[in-house]
Parts: sequence; C-alpha cells; structure tokens
Amino acid sequence: MRRPLLDIEGLSARTTDHNAVLRDVSLLMGPGEVHGLVGQSGAGKTSIAKAILGILPRAISLSEGSIRFDGTELIGAPPATLDKLLGTDIALIPQDPMTALNPSRRIGAQLTDSLRLKAGLSKPAAMEKARELLEEVHLIDTRRILRAYPHELSGGMRQRVLIASAFALNPRLIIADEPTSALDVTVQKQILRLIRRLQREHETAVLFVTHDLGVVAQICDDVTVLFAGAVVEQASVHRLFRHPRHAYTRALIASNPRYDQPGASLKPISGQVIADTLQSIDAKRASS
Repeated sequence: MRRPLLDIEGLSARTTDHNAVLRDVSLLMGPGEVHGLVGQSGAGKTSIAKAILGILPRAISLSEGSIRFDGTELIGAPPATLDKLLGTDIALIPQDPMTALNPSRRIGAQLTDSLRLKAGLSKPAAMEKARELLEEVHLIDTRRILRAYPHELSGGMRQRVLIASAFALNPRLIIADEPTSALDVTVQKQILRLIRRLQREHETAVLFVTHDLGVVAQICDDVTVLFAGAVVEQASVHRLFRHPRHAYTRALIASNPRYDQPGASLKPISGQVIADTLQSIDAKRASS
C-alpha cells in the first residue's frame, strides 16, 4: 500500500478554557485525491485546515494526535521544516477573495513574492511566470491585471488570482478553505470547474473545506462528515449520497436544497438527531 500523502491520526484540540474543538479526528489522503471536509458551522473543518498549516489561534491548542505529510510529522516540527513545506508542497486557497489579497499592493507583486522567494526566479522571470499563471486560470488581459490593485478586480477574478497563486509552485497538497462561499452561484460553478481541471492537470491533492454538500458532490472523491469537532462518517462521495449510514449525515443531506426538485420543502436537522449524534460521539470517546 502506498504511503498516504496526508495522515491525520487521533487529532484533538481544546480552547484555553478546556472546550473541545477537535475530538479524535483521523483522516487519510492519497496523492492526487480530492477529499471534502463537510459540516455545519462550528464542526471543526477550518480548525483541521489551520492545524495542518500550523496557524491555529493561540486560544486553541492541540492536545493529542499527529499530522504527517508524506511521512513528516508537522506537529512540533522545526520552523525550518515547516517553512520549506508551506507554500511549496502545501498551499492554501483562502475563503474570502475580497480580503485575502493585500489591498495596497499590485497583483503582480503579490503573485511574484513566492516565485522569487521559494523558486529563486529573477524579477522578470517571476513576472512572466505570473502572467502565464493568470492565463492558466482563464484571465484575459493579464498584463493589465498584473498592474492592477485588488479593488480593481471582481470577486471572481480575485479568486482566480488566489487559485493561480496556490498552484504557482506545483504543490502536492492544496487546502481549499471554502473558496467559493463568498461568490454567487454562477461564478461558484466556474471556480469549482477550474479547481478540478487544475487539480487533474497538476495531479495535486486537494483538501476541500465546505459546508455545502452540493459542492462536495461536484468536486470531491471522498468525504469526511464532521459534527462538533468529531468525525461522524467517512466514505466515497458516491457511497455517501447513495447510502449514508449515520443519521446526522442523512439529516444533513435532507436539509440541502434539491435542484432536481424545485419548490420542495427543506427538512431542518432535528434536535433529537443532534442530541443522539453528540451522545454517540461521547460514547465513542469514552470507549477509546
């Protein structure tokens, strides 16, 4: 069996006042896979992403578990090791294209930073590479965009810039933290197609954080369903939607709009399902 690219095992985290944020989370990803982390707000999706990147807030600390990237332990790794991996082997597509870019710097300067620092390119070579990256994400008039400031671009264009930046150094793993949640539905679909195309062309693994099961269905191969910081269910996307095993997963699917059933009423997740899910999480934790 091939060594997994990302191996999260027994990961737990707490706040400074001892509230659980993550509870015994385990996850395996192979090279080139697209794995969805899905759940409601507060489920722990972004905390897992930040733990991988080593950017958890100071109020949250990891109490147990490990995060291994291609066999290298990331928790407690020397800063030099993390600096070498982050931005090159591991990259991020952030959530909000409106705020993720520096408003006071031109797009070209922001795109060329990592190319000059990590890839060692000269300024002219980095600028030409940046132009090629913008073309790869289907932006036109790239020379004008390189000279532009973020406020001069639409939200969809800014998100394409961030995607270009993430793929710039051909990383092996990209963490996409709800990269379409701030976009309208039409642009969202275009961005999802773009990420999937680039992922296949570059053979990059993507950990896709989202609250939207519709997004999971469009882009992911496998999925981990989270609730209250714990794993509720893990499956291939095909199996999850056809045969969800956990009551919470079934309720989550039922609460999402069905585009093939316009006008159908949504089913809210009942308090009983939530209570039963919490009870099962606590029981599993107590028995481990």
